[in-house]
Amino acid sequence: MDRNPSPPSSEAEEEGDAVGNTVYSKHWLFSILTRLIEVISPEKMEPTVSPEGIQTELDEEMENDICKVWDMSMDEDVALFLQEFNAPDIFMGVFAKSKCPRLTEICVGILGNMACFQDICMSISKDDNLGQVLLQRLCDSDSPTLLETSRLLLTCLSQPEVANVWVERIRENPSVYDCVCFIMSSSTNVELLVKVGEVVDKLFDLDEELMLNWIKNGTCRSVGPSVDDSPEELPDFKIVPCILEAAKQVRSDNPEGLDVYMHILQLLTTVDEGIQAIVQAPDGGKETWSLLYDLVCHELCQPDDPPIIVQEQKTVLASILSVLSAMFASQTEQEYTKMRKSKSYMPLIGSLIRILQYMEGCGKRSVDNSKESEQEETGRADINKEDFHLKILKDICCELLSNMLQELTKENTLEGLHQGHLNEQTCSCAFQNLLPLYFTSVESFLEVLREADQTLADNLEKRFPSLKVHA
Repeated sequence: MDRNPSPPSSEAEEEGDAVGNTVYSKHWLFSILTRLIEVISPEKMEPTVSPEGIQTELDEEMENDICKVWDMSMDEDVALFLQEFNAPDIFMGVFAKSKCPRLTEICVGILGNMACFQDICMSISKDDNLGQVLLQRLCDSDSPTLLETSRLLLTCLSQPEVANVWVERIRENPSVYDCVCFIMSSSTNVELLVKVGEVVDKLFDLDEELMLNWIKNGTCRSVGPSVDDSPEELPDFKIVPCILEAAKQVRSDNPEGLDVYMHILQLLTTVDEGIQAIVQAPDGGKETWSLLYDLVCHELCQPDDPPIIVQEQKTVLASILSVLSAMFASQTEQEYTKMRKSKSYMPLIGSLIRILQYMEGCGKRSVDNSKESEQEETGRADINKEDFHLKILKDICCELLSNMLQELTKENTLEGLHQGHLNEQTCSCAFQNLLPLYFTSVESFLEVLREADQTLADNLEKRFPSLKVHA
């Protein structure tokens, strides 16, 4: 059976029965709401639920009809009709009494469609009882229900008029943190992980205080997922490991999802507490560094990719490099020494330079496109937007590269020369992008390079006379 069958029309119904300007029947919709009330009434529920509270299946005919309503609720006239006849209150009864996951999922999904319309979203959001019940759905054990709940929350958080209502509600409800962390750390449902990630990303972007609370959280225990609604204690979750686990799950199947989780990590680094949560983890941030290093050096912007790939990956690269830069800058001298001796140091420098090389190629392409579309305002706006994001990526990339070059030793440099990460072409690209802002870092690196390869250092000095003057 189709998940959402085609909605019925009311062409054969009597005049005036249509919902708004649609062909849907008011009478039919009202009959479905009435049947829904009957489904959750005590006399209807008792025979279908065992003493152990085993979840029941939804009657096929009822499922078919309620799915039609789900599909129809994407129409504003239908959504307003459902609002007028107190559908949200009926759904609250479903959440409280139904033991059928499919019915709960569909009802949350209908609310999610209704919330796409501003007035209805405001009405739903201002109903505190409904809001609390919906947040409790995050502790559900049913993945489809969790997905629809997350979609509904994201829709509400994306409405400026009501976003703060939900932020405050979530801040005051500690179980949300535990349930979200539980999903991120244990779910293998990529679609659900992406949607939950979008909710967390939106929350952190909207409210720094909530983000700080979640960073510091992990000591409170609260009610977790349970099929029989009985209290269940969850582990003491820490936000960073949960984000990393979710990122690992989505990295292969969903590039957009990876982008979301990398941006969450980047938001964490905008506050000192977030950086410390990453680098002062029991493993010293090794898991975070290893994941991000692997993405940059082995998955994104690779040597066999066309340069234009940097345009497609610019936002996720900017997030990753921003986190790596924050982590690198927070290292102690002892940690710097240890990091320089690791096998990941020079490959990362090589990857940063390759990103800059690819951006130079994209820059030339943007100039050409700008000339071709000189008379097209929309085209120029799109190009300017692309240039803006590339500039952000370039700035972050240059900052990390300059810091890493400044820490290079002769041994590192010899290793980079041997592996092909450092040569006249790559060094010239690095200098071209780093100068004059990071002159000190370039000068420091050139001194080390002179010990490893005098000829290469001399050639670079000739190409960049400003370095020779200060030598």
